[in-house]
Amino acid sequence: MKNTGPVLTVSEITRYVKELLQGDFFLGNLWVTGEISNFKHHRSGHMYFTLKDSYATLRCVFFRRENLRCRFQPANGMEVIVHGYISVYEPDGVYQLYVAEMEPAGMGSLFLAFEQLKKKLEQEGLFSAEHKRKLPFLPRKIGLVTSPTGAALQDILATVQKRFPHVHLVVAESLMQGDDAPEDIVRSLELLNRYPGIELIIVARGGGSIEDLWPFNTEVVARAIHRSRIPVISAVGHETDFTIADFVADYRAATPTAAVAAALPDMEDLIRQLEQCRIRAGLALQRRLQQEKQLLDYTVGSRFYRKPLRLLQNSRERLRVLEGRLRQETVRLLQLKGMKLAALDDKLESYSPLKVMNRGYSYCRDERGRIIRSVKGLKVGDLLRLTFKDGEARCRTEAVEEGTGDVGKS
Repeated sequence: MKNTGPVLTVSEITRYVKELLQGDFFLGNLWVTGEISNFKHHRSGHMYFTLKDSYATLRCVFFRRENLRCRFQPANGMEVIVHGYISVYEPDGVYQLYVAEMEPAGMGSLFLAFEQLKKKLEQEGLFSAEHKRKLPFLPRKIGLVTSPTGAALQDILATVQKRFPHVHLVVAESLMQGDDAPEDIVRSLELLNRYPGIELIIVARGGGSIEDLWPFNTEVVARAIHRSRIPVISAVGHETDFTIADFVADYRAATPTAAVAAALPDMEDLIRQLEQCRIRAGLALQRRLQQEKQLLDYTVGSRFYRKPLRLLQNSRERLRVLEGRLRQETVRLLQLKGMKLAALDDKLESYSPLKVMNRGYSYCRDERGRIIRSVKGLKVGDLLRLTFKDGEARCRTEAVEEGTGDVGKS
């Protein structure tokens, strides 16, 4: 075989093919739809996967700097539409699609991201009713997270002035839309949690598109609301708008105006209630005074107050009679106790060992003072102590004779 052309290296031919692909206008800017398989999210942040249909597969790479803008989490089996360009990965010599953006097929990416985050946080218990705190009845100081130029702030100020103008409002200015808004909202929430005296926080903004309200569907804002040590009212968008922040917050208000109505009572209603309480308290006091007056009239009109000296004299006579009875009963009891005591003394005297010894008896102890009850424990030569009624004698055992135990028999 005779060579008629240049000999190329593998790198040269691969680079040539790569330049052909990159120079193709159609392959440099195309949309591709397919099912994700072999998905891998590398620790570097890059995503690697394969798009497939019924007849073919296409390797794809989604670099970190691009996939950070993806609002949902790709997964195996998900039908997606991707935008990017075809090129060759030279070390492997294979062509692949370099993805610049990704959308779920059949539904919007924002809706999918919303459902994914909602399911995740709900499984973690962030929406649970047991985490919802009761709003304070009449907070003296309320914190607001809102835009200083938005209509929500003006609505809140107008409603506060109408309902309860004496409350102290602390406004933590924040971006309410855009890529930087989530971190700004988190910063404002943390600032109000450190501000002294804040009893309630309202996060508020007016209505808008789902893109405008998206900061309130982010995980960082949801977790910041959940971490707040102060109860939070979410008042985002219009009545029909629901965000992740609404589910996490302690109270969801349909509008900023409704948030103020939930946070503060109407001052005129409070005044009317206080007036009703004052009237009820006055009536109750009058009834009590009337009852006490009736009791006093009855007491003053009683027999004691009409003839108090006679009642006192009768009481003195009764007291003297009772004193006499008490004295007689006391004497009788003392006599009875004395007789019982004398009987017990005679009985105790009859049991006295001294009285027995007066009849000629004595008792025997060893040299340690222990009483000897039997000759079985004695030996010849033991020292003994005999105690009589009028003294004691010491003696030594000369013999030990055991008897039959028939004391006094001849």
